[in-house]
Formats: sequence, C-alpha cells, structure tokens
Amino acid sequence: MNLFVFGLGFTARRFVERARSRFDTVCATVTDPARTGPGAIAEMRAFGPDSDDPRIAADLADTDVLLVSAPPGRDGDTVLNRYRAAIADSRIGWIGYLSTIGVYGDHQGAWIDEETAPSPVSGRSRGRLSVENDWLALGAETGKPVQVFRLSGIYGPGRNPIVKLREGKSQRIIKPGQVFNRIHVDDIATTLLASIDRPRNGAVYNVTDDEPTPPQVVTEYAAKLAGLPLPPEVDFETADLSPMARSFYGENKRVRNLRIREELGVDLAYPTYREGLAALVADARA
Repeated sequence: MNLFVFGLGFTARRFVERARSRFDTVCATVTDPARTGPGAIAEMRAFGPDSDDPRIAADLADTDVLLVSAPPGRDGDTVLNRYRAAIADSRIGWIGYLSTIGVYGDHQGAWIDEETAPSPVSGRSRGRLSVENDWLALGAETGKPVQVFRLSGIYGPGRNPIVKLREGKSQRIIKPGQVFNRIHVDDIATTLLASIDRPRNGAVYNVTDDEPTPPQVVTEYAAKLAGLPLPPEVDFETADLSPMARSFYGENKRVRNLRIREELGVDLAYPTYREGLAALVADARA
C-alpha cells in the first residue's frame, strides 16, 4: 500500500512518522525544491504555487492513500486545480483532507458538533470550507472515499505552550468567557489511521479534545508543570496580537468529538491539555 501526502508540515510529518511501517512507499510534497529527493521518512517532491515536480502525476497513479494537508492557494485548492483528473482516474481508495474547526465560525461559547452548519467568519476559514466542499464533491462524483477532518488547535513536541514559555514568547491573554479546544498531534495521527481502516465517503469529523478551556488556564498549567515563571496577565483589548491571532479570539465555541469515538473507535491518548502537557514535560523535544 502506497501513501502520498500533499503538504508535509507539522501534522502530516507526525502522521508519516507514526504510520510509515504500514506503507510500502511514501511520497510527500514540500514547497522548497532544495528539500526534495530521497529522505528518511518520504520521497520528497516539490509542490509550489507556480510549479511542481513532474513525477507527481505518476506517483498518484500508484497511490492507495492520499492525505491532503496543503493549504488552499490563491485560486482555491491547488491540488484539485492541478491533479483532479489524475486523482479521479487513480486507484486511490482513501482521501483525507485536513481542515479546521474555524469553518464553524463563532458560537459564543455554545457546544457544537458535525451537524452544526458551518458559518465561517474569516476569509481564511471561508476558503477552507469551499475547498472542503470541492473535495467532498469529488468523492460524490467518483465514489472514492473522501473524509474531511476539522482540526482544533494543534500542539505536540516542539510546538506547545511549554516551548513558548521557555522562549519568552508566551502571553496570558484574558478575555472573559473565551475558550478553545485543542488536539495533540499524535491523536490526529490515531484518528487518520482509524479512518483509513474504516473509510466512509463524505464523512466529516471534528478532531479535538474533550475539554475546551480558557487559554490562560492552559498557560498557567504548563508553567506549573515545567517550573517556569508565568507571564503577566494581558487584557485582550490591549494585547499585542497579530491580525491572525486576534481573529482566533473572535470565535468562541465548544466542540464535541463524539463522532471519532463512536464511528472510528478512537481512544484519545491526550483527552485534555493536562495529559498532553504532562507527556510533553517528559519529552526532550518539548
């Protein structure tokens, strides 16, 4: 069985590390041509906004499992724009598209699930929803199992609140009533593997933890576990945030994950931030 990954970023790389032994070959795309060629976990292929590796079409013809982690381009989904016909005509038997819970928009702290109608606020999330629909349409037209995974805030080794505290880049931003869901990157990999074993065309899954929590509470817990000083509290209205970071605080919701448990049988290794951060404190890469 062969795997092809569009977009070997933080999440997809962790998935490949976890799942490598299940596949005969793994090919994956990166944007920097200097990183292409034989690699430890995958055969690398260049895939940029304007051009890509000519071997990709042949790779797709031999692919059984396709994971799409590349973000939308200027004109929608670059993967579909360039390779829709190749994918439709291939033997691919499972397609996973990594999206975001941002497509749901703001629900003022209410609980939501996959039956909640998407209502994206930002242009970035509207673009994601449009691409989701394009992939689902491909599945409906071809019969190839297409699954959409809506991810909450991703953390894991090298990318987590402990790292930010150690680097002095953490802020304890206070916005009353604000909560976020999170998901450990290893639990994403577990969910993808469970779906590969149980494909369902048109499925949409929220991939998230059990406990939406105010961000400052997570920072305080991380500091206590790691024995690091707490950054001072900062009011959201006066906080120095990038436009993208500020936009995240404009969406407030509590996201349920029952579908991945009940349909895919996923048992989260890190059901809350507490288990996830505790494991990271003991991890040299954290």
